[in-house]
Amino acid sequence: MSMIEQFQAMLDAGQDNAMLRFSLGNALLGEGRAAEAVEHLRAAVGHDPKYSAAWKLLGKALAESGDHRAAIEAFDQGIAVAEEKGDKQAAKEMQVFRRRAEKQMGGADG
Repeated sequence: MSMIEQFQAMLDAGQDNAMLRFSLGNALLGEGRAAEAVEHLRAAVGHDPKYSAAWKLLGKALAESGDHRAAIEAFDQGIAVAEEKGDKQAAKEMQVFRRRAEKQMGGADG
């Protein structure tokens, strides 16, 4: 059974929390299934709006699935959360990803 199948089985069994959704989203993103990952990463930040790692991954998944505007919004949220928590490294990483998404958006639909 793959990690994705294991996480999905846990979800199907009624477990639902930020860490499980983050893990499932991360596994899906790792297999190039960005659009599917977005759903679970949105659920992760829904469970825990202060989960900066989930915001960062959500932004990456949105960017990979081509929704650069939503990716920028997710990175903005994540940066605010990370700065609030004093997580300077996460904030810096998201600022880099945000700039990348802005450039892609400019080239893609602007």
